[in-house]
Amino acid sequence: MAGRAVTVSAIVAMDEGRVIGRDNALPWHLPDDMKRFSKLTRGHTVLMGRKTFESLPPKYRPLPERKNVVVSRHLTVAEGTDVVDSPEKFINQCKQGMIALPSEKLWVIGGEQIYRAAMPLTDEIYLTLVEGRHDGDAFFPSFEEDFKLAEDEKHEGYSYRLYKRN
Repeated sequence: MAGRAVTVSAIVAMDEGRVIGRDNALPWHLPDDMKRFSKLTRGHTVLMGRKTFESLPPKYRPLPERKNVVVSRHLTVAEGTDVVDSPEKFINQCKQGMIALPSEKLWVIGGEQIYRAAMPLTDEIYLTLVEGRHDGDAFFPSFEEDFKLAEDEKHEGYSYRLYKRN
């Protein structure tokens, strides 16, 4: 992997009030968005927090056809996962070519604390903007100041947006 540039991409669904989750679950049901998530991240590395990992349905844990990296203070999370104690340290090591990845893309998939920690090192954001406001207890950090909208694909009830770092 050394010598290949790593692109750090956050992928998230957020409503108009920045809500991304409630009680460790998504507050909406968007099957097409889940299919898009799977298609985009397959074959790459996904970085997530322990609670996000535990929120995955058991049959999808770890996420198949992806290198699963879980941020946790515990030594092991589950078979088929790599555990790291710092998202920033892991991303920096990937960007420096110190960690071999299956591709040049590293997907940050949540939750709130992981997105916040990774944001300064994130190159692009694949955002599903869900219309309306939902009850939630997890929120996506502000990013608009450092990113520009590159794509906006409207759908019934939501939009797929791609933001690139300025």
